[in-house]
Amino acid sequence: MSRVELAPGVGDDFDRILEHLLLHDVAQAASRIEDIIKAIDVLENNPLIGRPIREDLRELVIGRQTRGYVALYRYVADLDTVFVLALRGQKEAGYAGTEP
Repeated sequence: MSRVELAPGVGDDFDRILEHLLLHDVAQAASRIEDIIKAIDVLENNPLIGRPIREDLRELVIGRQTRGYVALYRYVADLDTVFVLALRGQKEAGYAGTEP
């Protein structure tokens, strides 16, 4: 089983997503955050499940439509560790705080 590590900025990403959900009075905002966490946990057993986007980076697509999110991550096989680098809504352009 691979280890999953969250970059420090991912906490800010969760805060931004939760703030957006609460601002728009989305029902069950907390359960949406839980769904994202459960999806990221899948990487423990399937670290290469995400679509490759460039070099050693992958994206894990979580949910769809208004419940859709994307986690940017890197899997380092030598360490058997997944590093989740950023999280965004599927409709957002790019990841906050990361280079293009």
